[in-house]
Amino acid sequence: MSSTSVRETTLPSIKNAPLVGLAEGNAQFSNYHLAALVLIVPYIIKSFLPLVNRGGWYTYWFMVLLTGAPTTVAYWSLMSTYGARKNEKVTLPGKDIEEYITIKDPELKKVYYGKNKIPIQVFHDAYFEGKIDFKGDVLEIMEQRHDWAKFTFTPELFRYVFMNFIPEVIMHSKNQDEDQVRGHYDRGDDFYSWFLGPRMIYTSGVVCSPDTFESLETIQDNKLAIVCNKLDLQPTDRLLDVGCGWGTLVAYAAKNFGCDATGVTLGKNQTKFGTERIAKNGIPADKARILCCDYREIPHGQGIYDKIVSLEMAEHVGIRRYSTFLNQMYELLSDDGIFVFQVAGFRQGWQFEDLVWGLFLNKYVFPGADASASLAWVVNKLEQANFEIKSIDVLGVHYSATIWRWYLNWLSNKDAVVAKYGDRWFRIWALFLAWSTIASRQGSASVFQITMHKNLNAYHRMLGARNHGGIHVKPAEEHELIL
Repeated sequence: MSSTSVRETTLPSIKNAPLVGLAEGNAQFSNYHLAALVLIVPYIIKSFLPLVNRGGWYTYWFMVLLTGAPTTVAYWSLMSTYGARKNEKVTLPGKDIEEYITIKDPELKKVYYGKNKIPIQVFHDAYFEGKIDFKGDVLEIMEQRHDWAKFTFTPELFRYVFMNFIPEVIMHSKNQDEDQVRGHYDRGDDFYSWFLGPRMIYTSGVVCSPDTFESLETIQDNKLAIVCNKLDLQPTDRLLDVGCGWGTLVAYAAKNFGCDATGVTLGKNQTKFGTERIAKNGIPADKARILCCDYREIPHGQGIYDKIVSLEMAEHVGIRRYSTFLNQMYELLSDDGIFVFQVAGFRQGWQFEDLVWGLFLNKYVFPGADASASLAWVVNKLEQANFEIKSIDVLGVHYSATIWRWYLNWLSNKDAVVAKYGDRWFRIWALFLAWSTIASRQGSASVFQITMHKNLNAYHRMLGARNHGGIHVKPAEEHELIL
């Protein structure tokens, strides 16, 4: 293996990729080409097909509707199968797939062997069923995935997109969200504690010392302090945490800043856990509370809350209701309030691996979380809701560091997980955490922490300069001034 320009790192704060793990994937696609095909193919068919060729514009547009989906399927199938890698600065070893995985299923073994790479969707479904095993650590073998797997759009992926993903994006009803969230987060607090640890925070932490290995608890504590500093919490503040999870931030804010804190979650287990955590920390019930309700049920009123925070919950709101959600937050926030909004999203210059990984997450890990968009899309939606952006911190690599620690915790609790939830759930989460460690590190996905306020003439913007973290830089050594 050789590379002329790609270098490795050895930072203790993250899972460092081997050189093969830095390889680019297939990114050959064009939405303009696809749009052209969707319009041209029916014209060609209409020109040559008997009877249909006698029709006019209505016939043509009928043919567009009729052939649009098959054309799209054909285009994505061909480009994901035969398209070239984004670049080949990292040379793949070209080993047989038997070097990486053990295929135990006879039918699969007949098709995938030697240099015949296996589609990642076929692989992970078979892995969950125990038909395939990794030859070694899940994360280490996944680092080398481009040498033994291909990220093609399979018939099963297309079936899921058309039969599940698209209908759920269109619907996103209140009952649907409730069923999906409770089915996921009410699985069992022990299930989540086995990788989240005692803080029970299911969002990205923040690494403050890249040259050391900070514990999971430390990087989550870093995040709590940073978020509360960006909110500029005061004892007189009324804080709302939308999608509060197990209530750790609510308890932390009320305990350390004396503010009145309200958390909202759909999870029944999370509500119970958070309420008990508040009491355990000696916080009076009239100073902090967890409400078990849908975000649409939050009591309305102009400027009820001085500060609002929402950490990686908006993905579950869905693209369809995104603007409505942001408008609701605008109404709930006071005119001089602050809103810290953290959301996960995909890069615009995506590769096919990014899409296949996203569909995997939607199917197996985060059902209904379809609003993971690019930073540009998110900012556009925020500004349309009349928020003014104060600062944006891109925390993708911090998420990689967080998920890596979750992965290590999960492996260390394998026996307990398998004993209670079975081998399948252990395998799903092992692959999810391993693949996500890689995806966040390499930029397939990231997480954006955005601080904002209402875009009003009367907002006193200079008062926020003290905690505008991005502009407060401490040089490593004293600089000489220019005369």
